[in-house]
Amino acid sequence: MTVNADPLAEQDVPLAGGLPLSRQLTVKILFSFISFLLLALTAIGATLLLSWQLEGGAAAINDAGSLRMRTFQLARELDQVARQPASVVQLTERIGRFEQTLQRLEQGDPARPLLVPRRPDILAELDLVRRHWNTRMRPILLAAASQAQGSAVQVSAFDREIEPFVSKIDLLVGDIEQHNARKTEWLRLCQTLLATLAVLGTVALIYLMFLLVIRPLERLHLGIQRLAKGDFSSRVPVETQDEFGEVASGFNDMARRLAEANATLEFQVEAKTAKLTEKNRELSLLYEIAAFLNQPATLEELSQGFLNRVLRAFAADGGAVRLSDTPHGMLFLVAESGLPDGLRQREHCLPIGECICGEAAASGAVRIEQLHLLDDAGRYDCQRAGFAVVSSFAISTQSRLLGVFNLHFRQPRIFTRQQQQLLETLGQNLAVALDNQRLAAKARELAVLEERNLVAQGLHDSIAQGLSFLNLQAQMLDDALRRDDRAAMGDSLAQIQAGVQESYDDVRELLTNFRTSLAAVDLFAAVDAILERFRRQTGLRVEVQREGGGAPLLPEQQLQLLFILQESLSNVRKHARASRVVVRIEDDRDVRLIIRDDGVGFDAQEVAARPSGHFGLAIMRERAQRAGAALSIEPVVPHGTLVCLHLPHQHRLTA
Repeated sequence: MTVNADPLAEQDVPLAGGLPLSRQLTVKILFSFISFLLLALTAIGATLLLSWQLEGGAAAINDAGSLRMRTFQLARELDQVARQPASVVQLTERIGRFEQTLQRLEQGDPARPLLVPRRPDILAELDLVRRHWNTRMRPILLAAASQAQGSAVQVSAFDREIEPFVSKIDLLVGDIEQHNARKTEWLRLCQTLLATLAVLGTVALIYLMFLLVIRPLERLHLGIQRLAKGDFSSRVPVETQDEFGEVASGFNDMARRLAEANATLEFQVEAKTAKLTEKNRELSLLYEIAAFLNQPATLEELSQGFLNRVLRAFAADGGAVRLSDTPHGMLFLVAESGLPDGLRQREHCLPIGECICGEAAASGAVRIEQLHLLDDAGRYDCQRAGFAVVSSFAISTQSRLLGVFNLHFRQPRIFTRQQQQLLETLGQNLAVALDNQRLAAKARELAVLEERNLVAQGLHDSIAQGLSFLNLQAQMLDDALRRDDRAAMGDSLAQIQAGVQESYDDVRELLTNFRTSLAAVDLFAAVDAILERFRRQTGLRVEVQREGGGAPLLPEQQLQLLFILQESLSNVRKHARASRVVVRIEDDRDVRLIIRDDGVGFDAQEVAARPSGHFGLAIMRERAQRAGAALSIEPVVPHGTLVCLHLPHQHRLTA
């Protein structure tokens, strides 16, 4: 046991995110910066306000001072009206501008800005100026303007009022200037305060950062250096309760744990090595069994090989693989090792739900039975056979249970959770392999059925048609023999000989190439060969129309197209009683094959109602579907049949 030199290291270290706001370093720094910012903004705001007021006061001084000049201008205009009555217009305009200036001084103008200080004495002086103007000077000017001529009496009266009026204006301007001077002093004081605040704030922030950040970091750095040199007794004093305090406590706890780990390093290395060895053994077993299950083998070989490897890996004394027959509720023994003969015979076929294996198969859960701890010594066959522990693990894939496999031990055995998970995984791998066996068997069965279907279609498209033609020629030969028509007999014999040769060629092609290759590499050439044989067999007039010249088709698609053409012509020969056949081929982006005859046609409803259907039409549709084409067979009004095969460019495969 190690002795902790630092009592702080024994304390639980809470997460920094759980600290109260008042103790968090970020809150302290943020509060300091916000306080400094508020002071700076207050000083700057005061400076801006004073500047704005000074600017407004200067504008007020300018406008108030202009009232003196405007007063003398009004006196001159009044004297001008007395001499020239036509000057009354200029007088009226000057009166309006004077009153506008006076009104701006009273109301202010924030846009300029223009602002008379809101001091009571200044406002009273401005009111005196307004009353003097309204009561004593403005009436004189308005009287002269209304009479359209001035008199010497009015001029003299206005001149007497100029001096007291201008003195009031001078008093107003002087007070505004005095107020602006005091505002200027305040502005200088605010600027000085702002500069002082900038210097003191910078120094205070630097000192604060040193106390809150730099000094704790230096101490933590020194502690890390000592710890890196192997001094596991290194500790950092915890002086604050903020994040750095939490870091310091965490560092002390880490140093304590490193000291403990260093003291028990050898033991931990051995434990980790043993754990890694166990992991490697499990991975090796998984890889070995997975590789074995991927090899081609029978179901019994897979099960037996799987069981042998699991028994060897877990040193089991015996084991078995049992697969379930769910419809009959039975478990069948397919592989075993180490089981006594009597036990093997009795449990070769076991009902699901009976005994340990059957109960495990019914529930699908892991079952580990410690038989040596049971009071009833003869309850299970495995117990009577001398086994102390019997375990059962499911062979399942997804949600389907295929069976169980068992491990038997003659000595007591405890399975860890990790070992149970490994055995469950191995059971899933075996289930996948067995399921793949079943799917492969089905695939082989489907392949056989597909091959039989292809052979049947090939026989129908080649041998059956040839035999039908030979049967027709044999009837014609019999008729010629009865009539003793040697010319007809010779012609029939020639046709029979040609038909036999064609059937022989078809059989050879079917056997050697299994109908997957063509003698002709060009679609048009292959069509010409089929049509030439059709003309020779039937003597019908055949018209061929060609259009386009696309890339060559894949042999499989070209083969299906030619078989459909051959079957269509066979139907014309056997059923249509036609005199003319038109074959049109359009080979551009899409491929179209159109066969039209002028025969008797057919009744679509009658053909569809036949109990056995029509094999030729069904095979034609299957071939079209295999080639990715659309096939339509329709009667033509008034006579004939139209067969149309359309292979769109999306499904066209270029050779």
